[in-house]
Amino acid sequence: MTTESPHTTTTATAVAPRRLREAWIALAGLAAVFLVEMLDNSILTVALPTIGRDLDASTTDLQLVTSAYSIVFGGLMLALSALADRVGRRRIMLAGLVLLAAASLSTAAVTTPEQLIAVRAAMGVAAAMTTPGSLALAFRLFDDDTLRVRAMTVISTVGLVGLAVGPTVGGLALTVAPWQALLIADAPIAVVALVCIGTGIRADDPADLHRDPIDVAGAALGTLTIVLALVAPTLFVESGSGSWMPWAALVAAVVAAAAFVARERTATHPLLDLELIARPLVSSGLLLKSAAGLATAGLGYLVTLQLQLDWGWTAAQAAIGMLPQVIVLIAGGALVGPLMRRVGMDGASWMGAVVVVAGLGVFALLGRSGYGWVALALVFVAAGMRVVGVVAGTNVMRGLPANRTTIGAALVDTSSEVTTAAAIAIAGTIIAAMFSGSIATPGWTAAQADQFRTAVALGSTVLTLIAAALVGVGIARGRTSRNDPVG
Repeated sequence: MTTESPHTTTTATAVAPRRLREAWIALAGLAAVFLVEMLDNSILTVALPTIGRDLDASTTDLQLVTSAYSIVFGGLMLALSALADRVGRRRIMLAGLVLLAAASLSTAAVTTPEQLIAVRAAMGVAAAMTTPGSLALAFRLFDDDTLRVRAMTVISTVGLVGLAVGPTVGGLALTVAPWQALLIADAPIAVVALVCIGTGIRADDPADLHRDPIDVAGAALGTLTIVLALVAPTLFVESGSGSWMPWAALVAAVVAAAAFVARERTATHPLLDLELIARPLVSSGLLLKSAAGLATAGLGYLVTLQLQLDWGWTAAQAAIGMLPQVIVLIAGGALVGPLMRRVGMDGASWMGAVVVVAGLGVFALLGRSGYGWVALALVFVAAGMRVVGVVAGTNVMRGLPANRTTIGAALVDTSSEVTTAAAIAIAGTIIAAMFSGSIATPGWTAAQADQFRTAVALGSTVLTLIAAALVGVGIARGRTSRNDPVG
């Protein structure tokens, strides 16, 4: 099925590839970009104890090592994507890859926690320059929606393999190499991506860019909003709902968001045209992608805690217990094409989102009744996420003008980053509020075990209801788009 939005065109459509193999060099480079992002999300975690000993880092230092990347990455995506839509997506992508390679190599000279935090922040800047561009450039390679979905499926599969094997590869690497090698390994991958994208993707056509001035005030407010939205959930988990700090961050995020919206509504050349987000196809895709991100992160967090803290599984056993999710995320790409051909892109998107909510609901109702139900929930959520992650993102791009595709990709990534943080914060705060004592202390009393199970049931139920609400509104917006010539 090919559905071409009148507002979404590609450069040199007449010479666009007619099959994936004709664009394999470009796809290899874009897949390498996504692989680095997924590896950076997973591979460093196993090295934190080693880093702590080697650099004499405090718990706060280690928290900043992991969060600096995500906060900078999420905070700068909109601003740098807006820049890419003006000066060239390929140009910003290549510059980001050079920065990534340089930052990765500089890890070899790190001797203090502060230096490592700075390196991770620089890698976050590079990710903000490259990751949205990988989605935008993959979309623009083809003029056929079926090929677009297949291309994004290939790219996301490579990344998900990295996410799945990252901890294992990192753990094995630490037995024969220093922890710095885990980050230095990004450099050769970045070089491969640089060569493939430089040779496999044409320079941007100036006609597909726009020359509106950058809304500096809007960029600052947007960055501040996203940074605060990502910091607040972390503070809720670390400090608890009884502390003033997470609430202050949350209020500041709301104020910054309101100021951002006011600015974008009145700016002559807004950073983000809010009318574009209001388009049914765009808003539907963002809502469904947000719901899937919320459910996936929330389920993974709660299942990991339940298996190890409540059921007494070791870390290795818990990793094996999560395998159904890993297998479906990797192999589930085969579902996307056939489902899309049978029910269309809109149908595949909302069906995948419904399956995600159903999986989270299974865990909320039956997850304490045995591992079989946990495995079923993991399979449902992973299968739904596999479809939504590709199709909903493509729908967002379809609903945007050609000269706004990179910022559209940033919106997709930002929605996932924010809802992922929100899911962990909601679940973590509920557990912290209902559990007496330290959750990490072994030998729970019967009362503590009951408190934990009640908190997990409540947390997963709350997340299910939020995800269901997002999906419901997303489906409604998607139906509106069928009769909206602009959406």
